[in-house]
Amino acid sequence: MSLELKNIWKYVVVVLGAAFIACGFNLFLVPLHLLSGGVSGLSMLVNYFTPISLSVLYFVFNIPMLVAGWFQLGKRFIILSILSVVATTWLIAVVPETSLVSDTLLAAVFGGVLVGIGAGISFRAGGSSGGFDIIGSIVTRYRDFPIGNILVSMNGVVILAAGYLQNNWNLALASIVSIFVTGKVVDMIHVSHFKVTVYIITNETDALLQQLLERPRGVTKIKTQGAFSNVEKDMLMTVTTRYELAELKRIIKQTDPKAFVNIVETVGVMGSFRRS
Repeated sequence: MSLELKNIWKYVVVVLGAAFIACGFNLFLVPLHLLSGGVSGLSMLVNYFTPISLSVLYFVFNIPMLVAGWFQLGKRFIILSILSVVATTWLIAVVPETSLVSDTLLAAVFGGVLVGIGAGISFRAGGSSGGFDIIGSIVTRYRDFPIGNILVSMNGVVILAAGYLQNNWNLALASIVSIFVTGKVVDMIHVSHFKVTVYIITNETDALLQQLLERPRGVTKIKTQGAFSNVEKDMLMTVTTRYELAELKRIIKQTDPKAFVNIVETVGVMGSFRRS
């Protein structure tokens, strides 16, 4: 698949993820006054007590998160995240608000699954669904925690506010179930906290190092010699996360398409490890 088709496919996947999120909201969570996590939950909570539409609140509350991500996570990631937020905003306004189930627990579980699928595939495409997902991504660059667990932790404040303001702790507790399910589905689909070691044998050492070291990234240069050809080459070794692997592969392909690359899963890392 060509680079152009891959990029188009990523955009399609992000929009598909937005559709899952919007359906989770309007078909399961919102009709029963349940909450999703993070900025989405905050948007829902404000929507339940004001005449402002959910789509408008979702878009406005995501703006500061996208700005923070622009500086911390890179333009490529945020461009896809902006697409997700815009598509979700539009689809929330388009998908009719209709309850498919009357049971609160069923709505919480299936709404959480749909939102988790949408957020997870957006992450897999190289972006996010916006909101606290971006904050979670920033945190995981410096601390080795699963994104889903981080999102669940940050959502506690929103749930407490919901229980207090709605004076209905049944709905608040059901919302916790929804957020928990969303976090687990995200972690099943998106495994950015898993680390990989990348070995790159290249003839373009200087050019590749220039690209790799533009953002702080630990790289080790090792002299190697082909057993059959006796030709000496450089091997670059770096440890990164699966979240950053797509960007790393893009750099390698652009800089040295003939480079030999071996990618292996890393069980653990001791000592200094800094995400780019």
